[in-house]
Amino acid sequence: MTTNRDTERATIRAAMQRLLTGTPTRSTGALTVVQLAAEAGVKRWVLTHKHPDLRKEFEDQRHTANGIPAAFQNIQARATDLQTANQRLRNENARLAEQIAVYAQVIHELSTKLAWLRATDPLPDNVRRLPAQPPPPRT
Repeated sequence: MTTNRDTERATIRAAMQRLLTGTPTRSTGALTVVQLAAEAGVKRWVLTHKHPDLRKEFEDQRHTANGIPAAFQNIQARATDLQTANQRLRNENARLAEQIAVYAQVIHELSTKLAWLRATDPLPDNVRRLPAQPPPPRT
């Protein structure tokens, strides 16, 4: 009986190591007790009832690894960097959209004022008409 228990513990420890290094063979690779049981080829209750110390050890190691297998931590760091860059670009995009709205308002006001001036006869004293320019030559 002890040999079976020792074999079971060794199998669970090997499964823990595979999950934590990001090299699962029988599970999804997620750092959960359910996936640890699947990786070890045992029922979940075996971990929770027969080997609670191994379950606790796994959860402690998972917490140390921030829930991300070591093989994927560089990918997670890259994803975090990309999320930060994405947020910075979204903020810049929002700022530029606001600036465009201001420019559109200014253009509208100037266009309205120009239309009013063109319709006004005689022109106010501080405004003079420019000579009409010929269209640019076609190339």
